Amino acid sequence: MKVFIIAAMSADGFIGLDAHHRSLDWRSKADAKFFIERTKEAGVIVMGSTTYNTFKIRRTPPGRRLIVMSSRPDSVEGDGVEATNEEPVELIKRLQREGSHEVAISGGATIYKLFLDNDLVDEVYLTIEPVLLGEGVPLFKGEVHAKLSLMENRQLSDDTVLLHYAIRRGETTS
Repeated sequence: MKVFIIAAMSADGFIGLDAHHRSLDWRSKADAKFFIERTKEAGVIVMGSTTYNTFKIRRTPPGRRLIVMSSRPDSVEGDGVEATNEEPVELIKRLQREGSHEVAISGGATIYKLFLDNDLVDEVYLTIEPVLLGEGVPLFKGEVHAKLSLMENRQLSDDTVLLHYAIRRGETTS
């Protein structure tokens, strides 16, 4: 099963202004379109509860299964939304047993790091948006060590770029 990170970030490397930034208005329509298309292909989206609250969705998006990771799964509300406090390895094993073929990890920084630290991530999709935030939430919460191989780069719009990387297994930056 393929597990990939999918994220939009500012040109200076932030995925949001702060952990409670409820607005995604700095993201382009091109990124939103790519996110919908790619997550529909995957079929399963996993995100943390803070990201879930940022997206302001209260139902499973059409054509996808939405799983919210939370230390308090009973507090996650939403029509068709699944909540779990499973460890990432156990969640991926369960999804594989249930027949999933791809999983999109869609944030936030803590969840991205959890899946990367558990050596579960195969690929990374980064949309670079033409905006500078100056400060905010980095892509990963804490130190990470992974080498990447560029698989694809393309323009999603006049000003928005998509970078698609493979994780180079067994190679770290340390």
